[in-house]
Amino acid sequence: MHPFGILRRWNEQSLARQFLLAGGVVSLCAMLLVGAFVTSLIEAAVTRNSGAATALYVDSVIAPILPDLKTAETLDDVTTRVLDETFGQGALGGRVISFHLWRADGTVLYSTHKDMVGHRYPPNEDLKTAFAGQMVAGFGYPDDPESSAERALGKPLLEIYNPVLQPWSGEVVAVSEFYEVAEDFHSSLTQARLKSWLAVAGVTLLFFLLLSAIVFRGSRTIATQQKALTERVTELSGLLSQNRALHLRAQRASQRATALNESYLRRLGADLHDGPAQLVAYAALRVDSELLVDPGAARDAREKEVAAIKERLQEAMDEIRSICTGLVLPDIETADMPDVLRRAVAAHSQRTGASVELSMDGPSRRLSPSAKISIYRFVQEALNNGFRHAGGLGQKVRQGFVDGNIVIEVSDRGQGFEPSATRPGGLGLAGLRERIESLGGTFNITTSSEGTILSMSLNLNEMEHA
Repeated sequence: MHPFGILRRWNEQSLARQFLLAGGVVSLCAMLLVGAFVTSLIEAAVTRNSGAATALYVDSVIAPILPDLKTAETLDDVTTRVLDETFGQGALGGRVISFHLWRADGTVLYSTHKDMVGHRYPPNEDLKTAFAGQMVAGFGYPDDPESSAERALGKPLLEIYNPVLQPWSGEVVAVSEFYEVAEDFHSSLTQARLKSWLAVAGVTLLFFLLLSAIVFRGSRTIATQQKALTERVTELSGLLSQNRALHLRAQRASQRATALNESYLRRLGADLHDGPAQLVAYAALRVDSELLVDPGAARDAREKEVAAIKERLQEAMDEIRSICTGLVLPDIETADMPDVLRRAVAAHSQRTGASVELSMDGPSRRLSPSAKISIYRFVQEALNNGFRHAGGLGQKVRQGFVDGNIVIEVSDRGQGFEPSATRPGGLGLAGLRERIESLGGTFNITTSSEGTILSMSLNLNEMEHA
């Protein structure tokens, strides 16, 4: 596997799992190193203590037998026979399987293997150390050239090199080497090794478990905080996206509102010009008519002309009042939802004389003033469009609740129309859509030859949060 792939997979693991893997490997290596070091120290200490005890015992037995080896080059027959009896049938016979007495130059002064007596062998490191005054003990399989007989036994032995000191000077005059069958020692050494390894493994495992518990606890805390942070970031990202979308909608709504305001002003000017202004202009022309200017005109004709002028002026006033009534909202800020719908329907019926069926489903809900205004304007404009284009035939207003949304529908049984064929600069439908969508609602048109349905919906929960 590629190193970068391994590193990537490693970084994908949790901190607890990384510690479990890395800490486990480090703890295992540390346990092996410490265990090997402690075991070696224990083996050396046990071997040295056992060898020292055996050497002390052997030295106490053979020291009185040996002559002054400082002056004697060889052992006499009496000393040799006594040593043979000691290691052959004495107390040491069942404990020591072989015994050698060395001179400093590597010559064998005495040995339980008679073929080695008088032979000279190169001194090994243990022999040199013993002549330096230190006892040397080792446990294992003999590997010295002169230890062929001991190797033939095929089992580990306790090998001891013990310096022989001159009593009055303390000088090392010889070295005794002997091999002991140490079955009990081997069992003790095995138990010591096992206990040392168990102790090291137990302590290492205990520390590793304690550290793992701390790391796992910290990892869970970090994971919990990371999860909470991720959820918070996700939530904030969602809110940021919504804010961006709302910001864009607000910008578009502001731009369209500016254009719609200009269009409203143009339509208001057109309505004033085509309605009241024409009637006032007609009345102004009639004021200058001959019937009113000529003093000799008949009284009845003059009165009839004045009545016509008053009628035109009254028509102009009625149209101005009608326009003002459509522009000014009634007081609906403190009204509830059913009352807002009743006022919109009543105002339309009063103005046009058309009959409108009103139905309301569900309990009244609290709405913001902006929502009430939007609903009032929606019903007002939808009824006006239905009256203007469908003659007010079968007009209905229905209010209901669907999945937490308040839904208002205004329908008629007119001939319908093609929404795509409406004028781009039209004010009614475009204004309604902009007003409703600015509050986060939806606006839909369903039309056919059997009639038209204009519907709007507002989310009550979002309106309450807002």
